[in-house]
Amino acid sequence: MSERHLLHLDASVQGDRSVSRRLTARAVARWRERHPDGTVTRRDLGADPPPHLDHDAATARSVPPDEHTPGQARAWALAAELAAEVRAADTVVLGLPLDNYGAPSSVKAWVDHLVAPGISFDPATGAGRLGGRELIVLASRGGGYGPGTPREGWDHAEPWLPHGLSLTGLQPTRVIVAELTLADVTPQMADLRPLAAESLRAAERAIGELWAEVAATAV
Repeated sequence: MSERHLLHLDASVQGDRSVSRRLTARAVARWRERHPDGTVTRRDLGADPPPHLDHDAATARSVPPDEHTPGQARAWALAAELAAEVRAADTVVLGLPLDNYGAPSSVKAWVDHLVAPGISFDPATGAGRLGGRELIVLASRGGGYGPGTPREGWDHAEPWLPHGLSLTGLQPTRVIVAELTLADVTPQMADLRPLAAESLRAAERAIGELWAEVAATAV
């Protein structure tokens, strides 16, 4: 079996309370079981967030690299570094908590830096350069946002992600969601705790089924 590589991305700022971190840890452990010779790179977007896209980063995309100012050069180097991490991976595991109905700002910043002409996509053709690898998204939502719920459509993180990444060619291949994660700590949601527990169990079962074909091939 050839050596495989995984990029593990977390974004939650909740520390040990984070459901998305628990899910990504479970997924990475599952991947290691299936790829015992594989390697993992970890980037914690929550603990060490990339800077928001600023003037230097924005203008670096329209200036030839040999004409970059020091600030533009630093921003361009970060874009190249983030893209290289994705390019080196066969699998990317991303924890995507829902923050104020959207993606964490650290994930948005990661995507903003990643989308760079000549690095993650061909500026002449628009062809993405980061496709051909799987992106497993482990999403967590404090409430319920499914069809028929009072806040249906309020989750702007999961629908945005494939659009935000579209220029790069990197697209989610599987999204696994745990909902109602705030039920255990919110008295007003006490009656939803059984549903929250089942949602978490379903997410854990789905993670347990990932990469099953690898085990079948190895038999």
